[in-house]
Amino acid sequence: MTTASSDYSGNRFELLVQSVTDYAIFMLDLGGQIVSWNAGARRFKGYEAEEIIGEHFSRFYTPQDQAAGIPALALATAEQEGRFEAEGWRVRKDGTHFWANVVIDPIRDPSGQLIGFAKVTRDLTDRRAAQEALRKSEERFRMLVESVTDYAIYMLDPVGTITNWNSGAERAKGYKAEEILGENFARFYTEEDRIAGLPSRALHGAERDGRYESEGWRIRKDGTRFWANAVIDAIRDSTGKLIGFAKVTRDLTERRESQQALEDARVAIMQAQKMDAIGKLTGGVAHDFNNLLAVIVGSLDLARMRLASGGEVERFLDNAMAAAERGATLTQRMLAFARRQELKLQSVDCLGLVQGMADMLQSTIGPSVTIDTLFPGNLPPAYADPAQLELALLNLAVNARDAMPEGGRIIIEASEMLTAEGALPGLGAGAYVKLSVVDDGEGMDAATLERAREPFFTTKGVGKGTGLGLSMVHGFAEQCGGALTIESVVGLGTTVSLWLPVSQHAAEDAVDSDMQSMEEAETPLVILAVDDDNLVLMNTAGMLEDLGHTVFQAGSATDALRMLQQSRVDMVVTDHAMPGMTGAQLADAIEEAHPGLPVIIITGFAELPPHASSRPRLDKPFRQAELARAVNSVRAPSRQNGMIYFSPPVDRL
Repeated sequence: MTTASSDYSGNRFELLVQSVTDYAIFMLDLGGQIVSWNAGARRFKGYEAEEIIGEHFSRFYTPQDQAAGIPALALATAEQEGRFEAEGWRVRKDGTHFWANVVIDPIRDPSGQLIGFAKVTRDLTDRRAAQEALRKSEERFRMLVESVTDYAIYMLDPVGTITNWNSGAERAKGYKAEEILGENFARFYTEEDRIAGLPSRALHGAERDGRYESEGWRIRKDGTRFWANAVIDAIRDSTGKLIGFAKVTRDLTERRESQQALEDARVAIMQAQKMDAIGKLTGGVAHDFNNLLAVIVGSLDLARMRLASGGEVERFLDNAMAAAERGATLTQRMLAFARRQELKLQSVDCLGLVQGMADMLQSTIGPSVTIDTLFPGNLPPAYADPAQLELALLNLAVNARDAMPEGGRIIIEASEMLTAEGALPGLGAGAYVKLSVVDDGEGMDAATLERAREPFFTTKGVGKGTGLGLSMVHGFAEQCGGALTIESVVGLGTTVSLWLPVSQHAAEDAVDSDMQSMEEAETPLVILAVDDDNLVLMNTAGMLEDLGHTVFQAGSATDALRMLQQSRVDMVVTDHAMPGMTGAQLADAIEEAHPGLPVIIITGFAELPPHASSRPRLDKPFRQAELARAVNSVRAPSRQNGMIYFSPPVDRL
């Protein structure tokens, strides 16, 4: 019974061993001859049992291992130490090699006598190939990363500790690997960034979004700064667990310095161009204003002397007034150049406007040039500012005259034009009045024509003009919704055309506005005039008094508010540009303390603050009739049945 049971057990183990195909399991005798063979051994090594049993197991080793005595060493080690394990190349029946894991265990009988060896071999060729491929890949990437010198590429653990270091990092930051491994990457940040928590925010951003990129100052080992672009990527394992970060840093100091140098050069060029433009502007403006001031000062000086001797002074006063008006025109040129003058757009009868300024044009141009007009009988009105249109035509006529130093002919002509969208640059589709000034002078070549609209550009000599004429006309046309075109041929003359939109309303009738304003004066008012310039204040007050009004004067906004607390007035006329409190701010304060009290703001600027732009305004320079018109347009009803009360009386300043 026992014998049968033992035989069954032995057969069972034999069946188990023989059924294993993933492992070669066989027995060796004391000399190393094979005494058993399973299916796994047949699959791995290619031998049938009858071919290999009785053969020495050393035939599975390579010739190099056989020569080195590895088979005998394996058996001796197993006998002495109870086990032998190794990996290496083994040889199949067909001569091919496979990578094997080998375990040899000694077999002993119940008395402990060695009777043989059990050998278990596993084919690890595929696993080794995968490991070798991975090793080679890692080696390639390691060599790649190590060879990069323009980028600092290194790894961080989840808390920012540096775990590897490439040559680019050593070059950029100055640390050798043994100096920096195990340190936190925050040491590369400036003290300000560390205090602000920037390193932690960078890691949290990369963990949250997968990537974090920034630029900023970083610190080298020697304490110097460099401008860096840094990218931090989160690294996760196959389960998605964060295992660290890959950090790539590039030194952009040279690029930043180049960009800064380029920007500095650009700013320097712009400054030089601006200074050149200012030089040209101041030269031309100074020349023109000096001429005008010479006329004003000389005429007034002569008028004073003639007045003392009882002589006639009207001619000299007229000269001074004409020069002052030309100065105002020059100021308008400047505002037009800046595209900031306030236009009063309305319907304009171009023929009537040109006829009305004919005498002024001829006297300005001089006797050596004749002026002819060519207008159709049914020309529609244009939509423009009549005063600025006169100034534009005067500028064009002066330019035409200057192009004909020996004299010649100027034609001012007009026509109605219909344009399609895109037919002229900057001009939409619609109906336009084309006003042209034509001369038969020297003309312009292509290079001059190209720069003709350019601010400060002039073909006249130094000090002969500001170079703003065409620029002003161009800006005026654009503000009206039109355009400016220039046609010129060298030796044949030039045609400059203003394209102005056709007005949708009838042209306004011309009236003698100065006389009308003077005649419209009603009940005299009590007016407070405010200006920090005593000369201007005296003139404004004098004009108002000459109109019949009672005028009190204040040299500042503070004085004006104090006087308003003590007295009742009908109107305040104030300058805008005053120190401490502007005229617009004074108007706001008056509205709060004295609701409904009219305030007229006098200004030499093209624009008032947005909140004050709706208030009544009077532009400098102004004449008495314009001041009268402004007062009449905003006058308030006299208080308490026309009686004006003062308590206490206020002395004039």
